[in-house]
Amino acid sequence: MSRRFADSEARLAELEAQVESQQQNQPVIQQTSYDETPAQPAVVIQSLDQDILDRLAVMEENWATLKESEAKKKADALKKPTFKVGGRIHWDHWNFSESSPGIDNFEHPGPGPQTGTDPEDLWAFRRIRMEFSGDILENMFWRMQVDFAELEDAAIKDVYIGFSELPYNQKLYLGHQKRPIGLDHWNSSRYNIFLERPLIVESVNEDARRMGIMMHGYTDDESLNWQYGIATLENSAGDRANRSDAGQYSLHFRTSGTPWYDETSGGRGYLHLGFAGMFANPDGDADPAVTDNNEGRFRTRMAQRSERRWMDTGTIAGANWYEVAALEMMLNVGAWQWTTEYMNVWLQRDQTTPGTGPDVHFSGFYTQFSYFLTGEYIPVNREVGQIGRIKPFENFFLVDKCCGGRGRGWGAWQIAGRYDYLDISDADVRGGVGNMATFGLNWYWTAYSRMQFNLIYSDIRDHAPVNGFTAGNSLTAGVRFGADF
Repeated sequence: MSRRFADSEARLAELEAQVESQQQNQPVIQQTSYDETPAQPAVVIQSLDQDILDRLAVMEENWATLKESEAKKKADALKKPTFKVGGRIHWDHWNFSESSPGIDNFEHPGPGPQTGTDPEDLWAFRRIRMEFSGDILENMFWRMQVDFAELEDAAIKDVYIGFSELPYNQKLYLGHQKRPIGLDHWNSSRYNIFLERPLIVESVNEDARRMGIMMHGYTDDESLNWQYGIATLENSAGDRANRSDAGQYSLHFRTSGTPWYDETSGGRGYLHLGFAGMFANPDGDADPAVTDNNEGRFRTRMAQRSERRWMDTGTIAGANWYEVAALEMMLNVGAWQWTTEYMNVWLQRDQTTPGTGPDVHFSGFYTQFSYFLTGEYIPVNREVGQIGRIKPFENFFLVDKCCGGRGRGWGAWQIAGRYDYLDISDADVRGGVGNMATFGLNWYWTAYSRMQFNLIYSDIRDHAPVNGFTAGNSLTAGVRFGADF
């Protein structure tokens, strides 16, 4: 509306300038005698149309009302916090079409009648989330997010308060929040290309969120952003608390930027680079009476929703300290995108805890490609270093026309492929060495709803024996129907 008022004012100014110019250029008419009839002017001055003047009066009145309304909103914002509601629904189906005996025993190790049987197919809600957020007066904010996918045990996700507009474009987050370890977990599940996260990402940063204090910031030109802070190691999403005298904490930092960003195309082309680090103390010497779990453990599913995590180091005895270094890269050129991440984990062990052993090293990476058949692209949020919402050129619809026939829109179509490698076996720790290939097909109905399909082949070897099996492979298909609001 402000733009429309400005355009109207410019047009009126142009008309007034034309009138003024006509008045200045009007020829002077001289009369030789009072008896003579005055000659008609060569240029007749045109007055502004009365309709335009009436419309101007109405627009000025509306403009005054708008400014008064905006001033009132700003004044009200200083009196009480704001409140917003959102959420997401992800409904999944997983079909474990083929699996070897090794995978069957990783899934059902027993004891019991299911021991060694193949993974069961699954229909389930992956996410049922309600989100509430808002601002607190001028420079504070808050957010609460709870997942009800497991109705008997709802889990907290983002639950924090914070301060905004701090120096250097920074925000301070206090509460339960994401740890900044790499790109894929930093992205929202609303926007990610594949149904589940890569192996190395999930094994190092299981469930992503912990209680902590974090600072986020970015440069004025948005070419560089950063996150840093401290968090607890124990996952408190289920019990909502950390109660212990053991010091199980981790230090985090991440910085990323876009050394190339194509402003002229609105961001259809960019290069994103990032680096993240983590220093963690899982406290391998924790007293047996301590209620915290030893967090020196790395595990993951094979990018699907099996009942158990098929790759798992178990609790590593004597885990004292470990460090994580992560590199990330994302190159987007129009409808094409290439993304890759590489992570290393170095874990030091004490020599006092029963069952302890030598220091160990784990590593893994993934690389993925995607392409929009319909020409869209994946945007990047440069303030926080993550991908943004994908917007189809046209939404999917199928309706009857009033004059007969049907109207339709096809939405956005995207194909993708990913290769994963994870090695969490070293010395006496045998979590397994995994390779995984995933094909993806995504159909975006709107910017807020989509259907995704994944076909996954996975292979595991060098695993600790489970009922005598140390290796296995599987073929799994998954589909998700998702929407957020």
